[in-house]
Amino acid sequence: MRKGVVTVLGSATSMGVPTIGCDCAVCHSKDPKDRRTRPSVMVEWDGHRVVIDSGPDFREQAIREGINRLDAVLYTHGHADHILGLDDLRPLTYPRLTGGKRVPLFATAETARIVRSVFKYVFDDNYKYGGLAKVELREFYGPFEVLDVKVIPVPVMHGDENEIVGYRIGRFAYLTDFSSVPESSLEMLRGVEVVFLDALRHEPHPTHSTVANSLKIAARIGAAQTYFTHISHDLAHEATNLTLPDGVRLAYDGLRVEIDLES
Repeated sequence: MRKGVVTVLGSATSMGVPTIGCDCAVCHSKDPKDRRTRPSVMVEWDGHRVVIDSGPDFREQAIREGINRLDAVLYTHGHADHILGLDDLRPLTYPRLTGGKRVPLFATAETARIVRSVFKYVFDDNYKYGGLAKVELREFYGPFEVLDVKVIPVPVMHGDENEIVGYRIGRFAYLTDFSSVPESSLEMLRGVEVVFLDALRHEPHPTHSTVANSLKIAARIGAAQTYFTHISHDLAHEATNLTLPDGVRLAYDGLRVEIDLES
């Protein structure tokens, strides 16, 4: 069975941890696992590197993890904490690294629309004022392949009206920024062995899952390893882990997990 590795580039909520101006214990924690950058992961296999979301901390994450080449980016949705690092893809799209090919960015039609709007200059053939990331937006409307590996978009609800996607790759799934997971999407996650789930905090939030809700979803999925991500400064790493059942832990920046790429 083909193997891959997932590296957590960032495990924080949209404001990051520490949060600007905050005096709470987690923001001043000495535990490096309480220092969280904006949410993203990298999936590697056979020398290939694919990133899910490029947020505003992507430059720092790429330097920390020694990312020196990139084959594709998969976007979950068009919110700022998931797309604003697109400009930092520039050095990874130089022709000497890509052979002159543009790095593909995979997105739903709605996310692609937002990316084109926010980064209009990147897709403007007449832009004359500096270097541009050499990328190509590819809209999808169902499962697709990246370097001979099947990628399955998994719809989730980010609030009552905003449908976005997570992704399933083999027996790994990454679902961030959701408040609920439709029954049909839970069916799509049968057989997953490693899953990442949004778990913002304990208190309810209109567009994000709580720890309690994500524990229920984790039980439905039944993965051997569940990691909570998109974590706010309300959750201290070690103290929270002590309250979680076996097989469930908080993710942290730099975490590496082996995955199976075939279902």
